[in-house]
Amino acid sequence: MSAIMTKNIYIIRHGQTDFNVRQVVQGRGINSDLNDTGIEQAKQFFEAHKEIKFDIVYTSSLRRTWQTVDAFISKKITHIATKNLDEIDWGIFEGVEHHPTLQKEYYDIIKEWSNGNLSIKIKGGESAQDLADRLYPFVNEITNINEQTILVCTHGRTLRVLMCLLLNKPISEMDDYDHQNTCLYHLEYGNGEFKLVKENDIAHLS
Repeated sequence: MSAIMTKNIYIIRHGQTDFNVRQVVQGRGINSDLNDTGIEQAKQFFEAHKEIKFDIVYTSSLRRTWQTVDAFISKKITHIATKNLDEIDWGIFEGVEHHPTLQKEYYDIIKEWSNGNLSIKIKGGESAQDLADRLYPFVNEITNINEQTILVCTHGRTLRVLMCLLLNKPISEMDDYDHQNTCLYHLEYGNGEFKLVKENDIAHLS
């Protein structure tokens, strides 16, 4: 009987954009580029992990994710860009700089999600449950594909919800998973379950 192979899934958040610096709300409706700092963060992540033989790279459909892992994609690794990994849609707040009213409504919604009210959303946007629903097919895909070493680049809120789904945690606990630009979450998958190996790791950043 052949041994069961353990999959390794490396999930990172995209590098910094000017919207991050300016505290402009940046969901799936904002297709921004990395700034100079984000480009440098991406280079440092590549230098730290270039020896890993990734079988496949997944990104969202938004430029800031595939720009972050472009050095891996350039190695002719299979690349799949999927809208299922896009950031949550923040509706009428997309592209708006933080101000007190926005801040209050944003944190009110985050609090509701943490209390289990996952269907609440900003006008014109997505709820936490909406985001989870479009992530389920991706979870199913990486669980069932033959590729063993997988690199995923996505967004902050998406990463949080994805971690809950992979680790079988309630979505209401999503804020337990902190993130920074190009932070790494490394998971192993075997015997039908995911195990967390590294969490919010930024050791690659000098």
